[in-house]
Amino acid sequence: MSDTDLFFSRTGMDRARVQGQLDSALSGADDGELFLEYSQSESFAFDDNRLKAASFDTSQGFGLRAVAGEATGYAHATELSEDAIARAAATVKAVSAGHSGQVAAAPARSNTKLYTDLDPLQTAQFGAKVGLLEEMNAYARAKDSRVRQVSASLSGEWQRIEIMRAGGEHYSDIRPLVRIGVSVVVEKDGRQETGSFGGGGRSGYETYMDPSYWKAAVDEALRQALVNLESVPAPAGEMTVVLGPGWPGILLHEAIGHGLEGDFNRKKTSAFAGLLGERVAAPGVTVVDDGTIDGRRGSLSIDDEGTPTSRTVLIEDGILKGYMQDRQNARLMGMKPTGNGRRQSFGATVMPRMTNTYMLAGDKDPREILASVKKGIYATNFGGGQVDITNGKFVFSCTEAYAIENGKLGAPIKGATLIGSGPESLTRVSMIGNDMKLDTGIGTCGKNGQSVPVGVGQPTLRLDGLTVGGTAA
Repeated sequence: MSDTDLFFSRTGMDRARVQGQLDSALSGADDGELFLEYSQSESFAFDDNRLKAASFDTSQGFGLRAVAGEATGYAHATELSEDAIARAAATVKAVSAGHSGQVAAAPARSNTKLYTDLDPLQTAQFGAKVGLLEEMNAYARAKDSRVRQVSASLSGEWQRIEIMRAGGEHYSDIRPLVRIGVSVVVEKDGRQETGSFGGGGRSGYETYMDPSYWKAAVDEALRQALVNLESVPAPAGEMTVVLGPGWPGILLHEAIGHGLEGDFNRKKTSAFAGLLGERVAAPGVTVVDDGTIDGRRGSLSIDDEGTPTSRTVLIEDGILKGYMQDRQNARLMGMKPTGNGRRQSFGATVMPRMTNTYMLAGDKDPREILASVKKGIYATNFGGGQVDITNGKFVFSCTEAYAIENGKLGAPIKGATLIGSGPESLTRVSMIGNDMKLDTGIGTCGKNGQSVPVGVGQPTLRLDGLTVGGTAA
């Protein structure tokens, strides 16, 4: 379906009249846009040997924004009509009253397409989606007699957007998104433990309905659960911590990534504010945010302002090189937008947000890193955590971790938490593995009440002198 069919002929709106309303609303403003959205989403949840929930939702609407200096006027509605846009225009125009700005030039075009236009909701029938979850449940229960509960989920989304700017420029994107998850509870001698796995990306369901994929997903969830069944209380104290590759990059995302977003640095509320060009991490540490990786959960062909996403080097060999920027913060800081202007939906305004944020590989064999540790822990999976953006202090719980004794992996441990400061932990990286890996496609990032899909990743890392909270007596 073309732009005109979806947002104009379908609604009865006239493109030229809407453009005139937009041009008038942004007169005297520094920037702004009309963001049009139509999306469909569905989700399925299977638990206790039966389908527990199935939902389908259709959403449409617009958001109109005018930016004047540091101020933003924003109005949105679920009604796609010229009258609704006219009312929104009258509201946001107030922000630029008395302001003599000139609307900034529109973003450049890249013609890059990082994912299919195919609607993932149409790539499988209802019965096949439910059948997949039934098969996952049966497979897990047949694999091991200790399985007591299996929870499986599947969700998909198809989002169509158009961004209209003053002067007639407009940009469009079609964004598919799929996610699958499974959690397994096992029991032995009255003790119960859980393991889980999730995956996803910007594609249809076909990848995840392939038995080679979903069986591997169930196997991994069951493996984690059985490992945790044998876990012992975690030690506590300051010690060497080795982080595994892939999903442990969530610690990098939360404890460091948010502090490298433009708004926090412009307002000087980030621990990294004012440190461009200075050493903020150990030599060898290079961190990038890359929204241009084909099919990844955090990738976008264009951001929610129309700017093409990019590969932004944030830290290079330990030196702070840049921040993630939307258009407003980039303009106020005298920098260029990096394609990180994102919003949860038409009902939310734009903020600088991460896409796929990860640390590049080093030159150490992961086995060499483990062998170098006399006493410490090896953390391969994380659950929840808390971070203070102003100072980077974090607390993260490990959902899969092991003791390290004299360079060898010991017993799995339970109840370990990592406590520290993101900026300080970057300086404690002493060895970087050659095995950089991205996560499996499950990340969702929250900021100021908005959630957006993201990706994380890292190689195996050795961090010296990190505080570990444990449960050992």
